[in-house]
Amino acid sequence: MQRKIKTAIIGCGKVSHLHAAALQQGYNTELTAIYSRSIEKAKGFATIYGIQAFDDIGKMIKDAGIESVVICTPHPFHADAVIKAAQLGVHCLVEKPLASSLDDCEAMIQYCKTYNVKLGVVSQRRFYAPVQRLRKAIDDGKIGIPALGTINMLGWRDQKYYESDEWRGTWELEGGGVLVNQAPHQLDIFQWLMGPIDEVYGVWANLNHPYIKVEDTALAIVKFKSGALGNIIVSNSQKPGIYGKVHIHGSNGSSIGVQTDGGAMFIAGMSSIAEPPVNDLWTIPGEENLLELWKKEDSDFFNSINAMEYYMKLQNEDFADAILCDRKPMTSGEEGRVTVELFTAIYRSQRDNKPIKFPLEPETDRSDFDGRMTGQ
Repeated sequence: MQRKIKTAIIGCGKVSHLHAAALQQGYNTELTAIYSRSIEKAKGFATIYGIQAFDDIGKMIKDAGIESVVICTPHPFHADAVIKAAQLGVHCLVEKPLASSLDDCEAMIQYCKTYNVKLGVVSQRRFYAPVQRLRKAIDDGKIGIPALGTINMLGWRDQKYYESDEWRGTWELEGGGVLVNQAPHQLDIFQWLMGPIDEVYGVWANLNHPYIKVEDTALAIVKFKSGALGNIIVSNSQKPGIYGKVHIHGSNGSSIGVQTDGGAMFIAGMSSIAEPPVNDLWTIPGEENLLELWKKEDSDFFNSINAMEYYMKLQNEDFADAILCDRKPMTSGEEGRVTVELFTAIYRSQRDNKPIKFPLEPETDRSDFDGRMTGQ
């Protein structure tokens, strides 16, 4: 019988319920406990899932025999939870993004290395069949080498969304806007497929959300170390949400792409996924006719499952398997750092009005939060 990893959730906000359902369905995961600063909230959550409730991370890990935690707190608090868990020998899977600052990323990665525990970040869209198809086509050399990559993510968040939690729409508690909270999935897939980044020139703005402090739109031009180029457009300013796409164009002229999100964007605990993810671009010679077949197969499968829970289940199962088999998880802490590095470069680029070279190091001698605070 497959051994199950005893897992706890830290933080009991909206996305925590998706993880709880996914962990209870996993073949190698056992949801055991929940932590919240408020014991009343923890008890309410625990009652739903039949688990133990705690308001002390150390006590929870010891008393419940926790081996792994899924961290679902607001972004600026990820590092504190990881450090506490790592020091007690517990593996950490962190909701995206890994953190809102490079300084926090460095601390998390270092503590997990020091205490020999796994560090992963949630990026469940990597498990979508259309995304996996892109990865395989690149690995098989079917497009030559990636030469041009684009992200077009045009979504919408209304005032009700930002008022649903006190931390939303603030630099201090959310860490940023569309770049930090909505775009990390596409940024992760983009860098995963295109490879190491050389430099980024970016700009950001708040176009039509005067009631929040953070950006709702950002653009960037990316140069990769391979010589490839990229373009990023991400926004929360288009009602009711149009699509999220990642397209990769190869050196041999072939193009492949995925629409990860269509229509109104999914909001954990507030809405469902509007449209199935599909490959929306495929010009590899001899494979052009497969696009419609894949769209039908992928849509039929997607509509036959609870998609909000299913891909979280795959993410959690992968992390538990990484623990059991002593391998890297699908999306490691180091890869999570690249996403943070990418959106940090966009903030710094606007501040400094110049391209930002990679790798980026944490800024410990400034108080402008990588240029974010200068834009208020």
